[in-house]
Amino acid sequence: MWIPMMAAAAQHDRVVLSPRRLHHHHHHHQRQQQQQQLTPSPERDGHGRRTYLHMVPMLPPTAPSANDGMDPMSDRLQDTQFNYATAPSVISGNAFSSPSKIHNSINKHNLTQSHSNKWGSSRKVHERSTGPDWFETKMADAKLEKKMSSKCFWSSSFVVDPTTHFHYKWLMLVTVTILYNLVFVIGRGVFWELNNAMPTIWWILDYVSDGIYVVDTLVHAHEGFLDQGLMVRDSRKLRENYFSTSKWKSDILSLLPTDLAYLWWPSRSCSAAVLPCPVIVRANRLLRVPRMLEFFDRTETKTGYPNVFRICKVVFAILILIHWNSCLYFAISYVIGFGSDNWVYNLEGPRNSSLSRQYIYCFYWSTLTLTTIGETPQPENELEHVFVVADFLAGVLIFATIVGNIGSMISNMNVARVEFQNRMDGVKQYMAFRRVSKELEARVIRWFAYTWANKQALDEERVLAALPDKLKAEIAIHVHLDTLKKVEIFQDCEPGLLEELVLKLRLQVFSPGDYICRKGDVGKEMYIVKRGILSVVADDQKTEIATLSAGSVFGEVSVLEIAGNKTGNRRTANVRSLGYSDLFCLSKRDLWETLRDYPEARHSLMQRGCQLLRKDRLLDEDAFMQAQTQNETINEAVSRLDSTMKDVTSRLSNLVTEYYNQNVKLNEKITELEEQIRIVKYHSIADSKYEDQQGSHGENDSNSSSSQSTVFGTYATRRSFNVPKNSWARRRRKLKST
Repeated sequence: MWIPMMAAAAQHDRVVLSPRRLHHHHHHHQRQQQQQQLTPSPERDGHGRRTYLHMVPMLPPTAPSANDGMDPMSDRLQDTQFNYATAPSVISGNAFSSPSKIHNSINKHNLTQSHSNKWGSSRKVHERSTGPDWFETKMADAKLEKKMSSKCFWSSSFVVDPTTHFHYKWLMLVTVTILYNLVFVIGRGVFWELNNAMPTIWWILDYVSDGIYVVDTLVHAHEGFLDQGLMVRDSRKLRENYFSTSKWKSDILSLLPTDLAYLWWPSRSCSAAVLPCPVIVRANRLLRVPRMLEFFDRTETKTGYPNVFRICKVVFAILILIHWNSCLYFAISYVIGFGSDNWVYNLEGPRNSSLSRQYIYCFYWSTLTLTTIGETPQPENELEHVFVVADFLAGVLIFATIVGNIGSMISNMNVARVEFQNRMDGVKQYMAFRRVSKELEARVIRWFAYTWANKQALDEERVLAALPDKLKAEIAIHVHLDTLKKVEIFQDCEPGLLEELVLKLRLQVFSPGDYICRKGDVGKEMYIVKRGILSVVADDQKTEIATLSAGSVFGEVSVLEIAGNKTGNRRTANVRSLGYSDLFCLSKRDLWETLRDYPEARHSLMQRGCQLLRKDRLLDEDAFMQAQTQNETINEAVSRLDSTMKDVTSRLSNLVTEYYNQNVKLNEKITELEEQIRIVKYHSIADSKYEDQQGSHGENDSNSSSSQSTVFGTYATRRSFNVPKNSWARRRRKLKST
């Protein structure tokens, strides 16, 4: 930027700048640019973003310099855009007359200089000054924009999740507001006494509902939606989606300030002579009805009694239609004239002029007309005939649809009961055909009654068939996992194994006196008591050995088919239900199909089953080991050999360590004995020398010489073997004792 400016100035003043003056001017101009860039400005960058916080000097990217022989000025300027030491070779001739040529020459020089530094230059390369990172700049802009927009109501932080409980409660409040307008805007527009009865209260309710409408418009515009299975929470995208549909039109139309008509049409100017009342201008508030229907759909999904709610919704629709039709009848009576004939409403008399009498009679007439179940006064003019015909047609079409829907709802409510009754009737017919005893037939009927009373007549597989496998697994885990963990052999098993096993559990209901299993039966299932009491009885069917209650488990060892089981996988006792009992059943086939994918869990379960059998002394160890060897696979054999080798290696290592320790101790004892032998040997030599000297000399000289030789010999021995002075006597006594 500065070169074309200086070139233009030089051309204007007819002055040719020398390279050194050029360096000086550039250095001064560069410092001014840095000071200006240190000052924050709200200007936009090349991408249209605001640069509020850019305090870093924006120096242009430079190429490394390859000149060593610069003067001090050029040395300070060597990290700029090009090498100013060669400026005369670049800017020469009529260069100042064409700024574009100067710029192209500089770029060409920079490219050549960078290639020379990259491929062949061995000169000193100075560190260049780079511009700010574009990513950091972008993140700074994003943080600033988020900080500035967080103070705005339309920021990205204002997002309403339509799946939350808050959104449901908000829809409930909006629905109450819409119901208020549905009932009272039309009612107050026709029945003037209702409109004039409480003007202050009506004014407060009207504008509170308007405020709720305004807030609901903002909430509606910021409701999240699913895009490719993900909830969109970006405020800008939410608004774009809102305005791309027709929802915003009904919301805006329902907010139009039609109350401004009160300025020339006062709300208190309503009477029997002036209808409708001015409040009718608020009829645009009824355009918010789709939000009420949305609340009804959400409630129908959330409630546990959808059929009852559907019936209530239909009844509510009928009441609203009758209410509107009664208001329309009263308005037509006003147009024709109150009391002008027998068909219209008659206001004469204090009884007929009351608000309660007016509304109740109109509601009664509307109900009879729309349902076509009663007699009403005959119409006497064309307008009355047209209105009655329209009412009859609407009643036939609307109520036929409504009655049909109610009939289907009631039928759906009884589908489960009808299906259950059909199954029970089929069983009754079969027992009658097979001439089953009355006692057994009564037991079967009582069983059906118990299952229906306890909500156990549903087919779980058919009910959950519409769900994906993942959701079915989660439901089964929530219902059965705690029960399955009570089984001792399944404790501390892999979570994946338990999750698959809970899908295999089947509920069985037993009547009083039913035998779940008998002694000697082959065990093909294991049972977990969910509810009820079972008794373990002896062979005489009378002696009660034990009692099983909720949470008890039996038959778990028999489903494992452990070889060497002395009972032969057969039942060892009789188990009978005292009352109605609910038991979860897990078959042997389902268990082994699941264990096929979990070999480690299968081995662990077998070990635990063996422990239970060993505790009761019901396991033949030889038969178990032989069966394990015969039935093991190649992988299991390799694993067994590997574990055996590890065991042998461990034992061998322990033996080597023990041998080494014993060898060290033995060497220490041998060394000690050798030392003692040397001491005794030299001590005996010293004693023999002493005795020889004592025999060769006289008795007088022998005392002094013997003491000297003894002292000398003892001293020499101590010096030779480094033996403590007081240890001689101790060692001599020890040797004499041995």
